[in-house]
Amino acid sequence: MANKKTAKNANTEIVYPRIQTFHYEAPGATQVELVGDFTHWQQKPIYMQKGPDGIWRATVLLSPGAHQYRFLVDDQWRDDPECGLRASNPFGGENAIRRVA
Repeated sequence: MANKKTAKNANTEIVYPRIQTFHYEAPGATQVELVGDFTHWQQKPIYMQKGPDGIWRATVLLSPGAHQYRFLVDDQWRDDPECGLRASNPFGGENAIRRVA
């Protein structure tokens, strides 16, 4: 039996990615990138789009689980001020964690 979230075939369960939207308020920024374990950090950054309200947004598909990420705002590392779930990183800072069900 299949539905939008999973499909089962014998002993295999396929889990589909979920749509996730990230946003960062930086009206004066010229570029904001979303980087994380799902982009191989800076190898494949996601360039966010600036709205007229000064909020940068990006919508991505993420597999279920915990994903660590940060923002690069005009080449400066920034935390997600709206995310309370964090993990220490090897550079002395913290990564935000997005849990996808």
